[in-house]
Amino acid sequence: MFDGIDLKNLNLNDMMSQVQEMADKAKEQNESKLFTSKAGGGMVEISINGNSEVVDLQIDDSLLEDKDSLQILLISAMNDVIKQSDENKKMMAMNMFGNMGSFGQK
Repeated sequence: MFDGIDLKNLNLNDMMSQVQEMADKAKEQNESKLFTSKAGGGMVEISINGNSEVVDLQIDDSLLEDKDSLQILLISAMNDVIKQSDENKKMMAMNMFGNMGSFGQK
């Protein structure tokens, strides 16, 4: 990730700029990732992108008259899909910071 950066001639502002650039790139990449969870045998389906923004929600018509079941299934699907997105973010952060171990090495 930091390959090609001359650390000897890099000041703190340049480093922070590079880190911000990488964070922006990661956010952009996350926008294209899609995580989907289903609950109730597919009666509720929710999809979010890698930035945890809801992009789609499908609810079976039969649930519209059963508020309690709808709430339970929505909560279940939302918690699951958010967990998927969070795991992805952790993995990306570990990859980003794992590459920082190459600082000063060449």
